[in-house]
Amino acid sequence: MDNKEINQGRRRFLVLATSGAGAVATAGAAVPFVASWFPSEKAKAAGASVEVDISKVEAGQLLTAEWRGKPIFVLNRTPQQVKDLATLDGELADPKSEVDQQPEYCKNPTRAIKENIWVAVGICTHLGCSPTYRPDVGAADLGGNWKGGFFCPCHGSKFDLAGRVFKGVPAPTNLVIPPYKYVNDNVVLIGEDK
Repeated sequence: MDNKEINQGRRRFLVLATSGAGAVATAGAAVPFVASWFPSEKAKAAGASVEVDISKVEAGQLLTAEWRGKPIFVLNRTPQQVKDLATLDGELADPKSEVDQQPEYCKNPTRAIKENIWVAVGICTHLGCSPTYRPDVGAADLGGNWKGGFFCPCHGSKFDLAGRVFKGVPAPTNLVIPPYKYVNDNVVLIGEDK
């Protein structure tokens, strides 16, 4: 064997380069593993609250948002629409919303925190279809005393502008009111209580 002098500089470089490459490889393997401990964006969206800007929703207009994969109706009712709600009690299956389908703070005649802004899950309580917004008063195809509301074209269920179900239709209960609160006058946070 030849006893040549060992190049210490080269040895240190190789040791440092190999150690550095090993550290990078370890970090590269650890990052996906650690990231798997946190919920995905899809999982966060499934349960996360949703902010809805209502500043541009004019009186009589309906805005549809999405929360937990469900359509959420946000309706800015006109003063006349709010006034008409009381005239329909005799035609409704649950006019006082006695079935527990809304938060405690929405157990009132308008089923809302603010009487003009109504928030509800836009899914018919019969078979899960999404009712259409029919604001047209006196619509011939919906009955003579129609004051505007929601009509489910799948099986003919009708709801008033507070999501209360009419008598004699397939839907058994009123539309569900999700938990919500106002962040400010123009933003509603759906998914969290007051």
